[in-house]
Amino acid sequence: MSKDPKKPDYNPAHDPKVKTLSDLPGDIPNELPPETATITFHQRLERNATLLLVASLAVVSIGGIVEIAPLFWLENTIEEVEGMRPYSPLELAGRDIYVREGCYTCHSQMIRPMRDEVERYGHYSLAAESMYDHPHQWGSKRTGPDLARIGGRYSDEWHVDHLTDPQSVVPESVMPQYAFLSDVRLTGEYIGDLLETHRMVGVPYTDEMVIAARADFRVQTDPFGDTDGLLGRYPGAQVRNFDGRSGTSEMDALIAYLQMLGTLVDFSTFTPDPDR
Repeated sequence: MSKDPKKPDYNPAHDPKVKTLSDLPGDIPNELPPETATITFHQRLERNATLLLVASLAVVSIGGIVEIAPLFWLENTIEEVEGMRPYSPLELAGRDIYVREGCYTCHSQMIRPMRDEVERYGHYSLAAESMYDHPHQWGSKRTGPDLARIGGRYSDEWHVDHLTDPQSVVPESVMPQYAFLSDVRLTGEYIGDLLETHRMVGVPYTDEMVIAARADFRVQTDPFGDTDGLLGRYPGAQVRNFDGRSGTSEMDALIAYLQMLGTLVDFSTFTPDPDR
């Protein structure tokens, strides 16, 4: 009878160094479980770099095929939702300011389908709500609250005060001040080029939208201007002087973007596609 635990004929009962449960209470059991074929195979797999690499590639390939292959049979992975449209020129400029200032590092725009999040923030986020975002602003951290449904929740004046001096409205806030946004004037000189750039990556801006971009940019902050064209191209766009000051500033653009978030889809009538 072998005394080598690796040999198939090994019997711990015949090994004087091994104490089993039958030796209680005089001795403390120190018997190790006998090696099985599965354990032996796994040891060989871990000790052979080539074999481990091949096995890893096989597992990853199978998992990838299972996840990716079904997508080839779908015409579109994003459910079309009524109300969604590309950003207006002013909203798009505000979104760029949002990205430039790194707002996404502290705020998410992704409400998960969990009871606590839905009760706090509103309806869970839809893929269609991010279909025109390049890149998306889902975020990965919430130092501040989620902003996917921030539109219309607070007044323009509240946003101005909050961006100018966050602690004046939320004393425990650690958000820095962005008062300078009110002092930076925007002319929209290159807003048409911005729309064309987004059109290159799939956003359906038409030639008409690109040509009228600068005029739409200016009129969205002028409640007395001719807004018929703007509202025809961007239904639901909010028109007003967002920061309460003359001209168009970065503060106007950012607030226009924030006030639009989560307002395009009417969730009172929305019914999800059961096939999705």
